[in-house]
Amino acid sequence: MERIAAYYLIETPYPVEDAAAVLAGEQSSGTFVAVPGETAELKTRFAARVEQIELLEEVSEPALPGDTPANTTFKRARVKVSWPLDNVGYNIPALISTIQGNLYELRQFTGLKLDDIELPATFTDRFRGPAFGLEGTMQLAGVTAGRPMIGTIIKPSVGLTPEYTAQLVKTLAEAGIDFVKDDELMTSTANSPFAARVEKIMRVINNFADRTGKRVMYAFNITGDLETMEANYDTVVKAGGTCAMVSINSVGWSGVKRLCDRGALSIHGHRNGWGMLNRHPLLGINFPAYNKIWRLAGVDQMHVNGIKNKFWESDDSVVRSIRSCHTPFIGNESVLPVVSSGQWGGQAFETYKRTKTTDLLYMAGGGIIAHPLGPEGGVRALRQAWESAVAGLTLEEAAAKHLEFGRSVEKFG
Repeated sequence: MERIAAYYLIETPYPVEDAAAVLAGEQSSGTFVAVPGETAELKTRFAARVEQIELLEEVSEPALPGDTPANTTFKRARVKVSWPLDNVGYNIPALISTIQGNLYELRQFTGLKLDDIELPATFTDRFRGPAFGLEGTMQLAGVTAGRPMIGTIIKPSVGLTPEYTAQLVKTLAEAGIDFVKDDELMTSTANSPFAARVEKIMRVINNFADRTGKRVMYAFNITGDLETMEANYDTVVKAGGTCAMVSINSVGWSGVKRLCDRGALSIHGHRNGWGMLNRHPLLGINFPAYNKIWRLAGVDQMHVNGIKNKFWESDDSVVRSIRSCHTPFIGNESVLPVVSSGQWGGQAFETYKRTKTTDLLYMAGGGIIAHPLGPEGGVRALRQAWESAVAGLTLEEAAAKHLEFGRSVEKFG
């Protein structure tokens, strides 16, 4: 019988084996007390199993509220639990409820975090996954192997008119940008209705493509209810766009999959709200599990923060997320890791040193828009930084060699 498996980081004041067994029972055929109908035959077919336990350290203080018996220590472990595929079939919301549901409420745990999942190979036949993925998205943007996609975010996040935004996109296109996106806060505002913004921006992008052969990828934020998103999706396709952005945590798995299944646009998955899901080291979900859930929906591009980012996430976590995006999953190609959040050219050196890859979208908002030589200088500075990093130059050597990057070091470094 095929099985689904999940890995958890746990903390408990009780014997780890007992706490893990409670988790397995709560999330399958058991409850807090034996009930009629819970036969041996039923449990054999539908009960979850604790497959592995790897003991880690013990601590004197709990990570979260829960049962805290006096004079005890709190044991931490990595555990693997599996479920029969028959429990959920190919219903991903049901899968999420199984591996990420009421288990967080169990009083036996003072820490519990979903770290990764394993799914049977038969999922390959049920879920297409990303329509474009890493390779297809880079091809849509006209980016060849050996360098990252260079992108930016329209700033200020909200308040700009469609005309101003389109003029900024024109400037960025002329400077050699590959990718531009709406901020996640910008959908359709009083002074920038969605359809008007698409029309103005795509006129610039289409004219630039006709003249140069390069079509800049713009990620229009189509987030909304399902009817709104589908109408916005159609607006982008009709205008000749190649990408749509969705705030995936706000929309939910089923809505995102509905859009991805249409297959005409590369879907840029913005994970705003990520800190709520991940920031505590022993609560929520880690990126490898999170990433797989959205890859099943068909998302092509996934945010991963960046090295020395403006948020709380550690560099080690960012590197793990980039590798997770590049790891093949149920036969689907890699998805494009979107490196962002307080980035400028200076972090390119450490990013390349730690990942040894250019298969990513490297985005800088203020790092481009606020460059001392203007957005044109910002785009050139990022290109120079990555060319230098790949060539083995140090940051200091690159700053001495390239005017635009040198000026960004003076401002941001």
